[in-house]
Amino acid sequence: MSEATREWRIAILARLGLLALRVLAFTWRFRVVNPEVLVAQHAQGRAVVRVFWHGQLLSVLWSIKNQNVATMISEHGDGEIIGRAAQALGCRMVRGSSSRGAARALLTGAREIEAGYDLAITPDGPRGPAKSVAPGAVAITQRTGAPLLPVGVWASRAWRLRSWDSFMVPKPFALVRVAYGDPLFIDSDAARKAVESTGAVALAIEAAIARATPLAA
Repeated sequence: MSEATREWRIAILARLGLLALRVLAFTWRFRVVNPEVLVAQHAQGRAVVRVFWHGQLLSVLWSIKNQNVATMISEHGDGEIIGRAAQALGCRMVRGSSSRGAARALLTGAREIEAGYDLAITPDGPRGPAKSVAPGAVAITQRTGAPLLPVGVWASRAWRLRSWDSFMVPKPFALVRVAYGDPLFIDSDAARKAVESTGAVALAIEAAIARATPLAA
């Protein structure tokens, strides 16, 4: 496939995907749970790292539209399509993931945080394993001191794709809730020692997202 053909294909798929999301989301009964948690961090001048599972990406993207949140998007083919749709929803984009372009992505993500933008990360993306934390989010918090804000998603009715992440697509007219849990602050030295020894920080992030998810239900 030529580069021009690939570019044309990605552009068309991104537009179709965005159109489908807008039409579908228009029917949702959408709620944000515990928004005061996010407001409190911003009131103290803190940008946050919003962490959520890759399978919940669709609902979270809709919840952060036009908020100037930077999203970390993989450089894989599907990531390009998702990234363009996210930009059309008013998100900033950081390219790269734990498996490709990791160093550049972490540096750019940290700069977005330092510039005052929240950063949205799926710590199990782009290839999984599902609901397992890769080191990217931890590294960014170590560099910037920004708190991790766990995000949980619930839908009353949804399709689950047969993908590695059981990607969730809320059905038309579903009640969809996105919930913020308590922020997780990580001391750089303690976090580094924990990651090197037992992976305790990754486990703490997994537990924080697990606690946030029932808040949305």
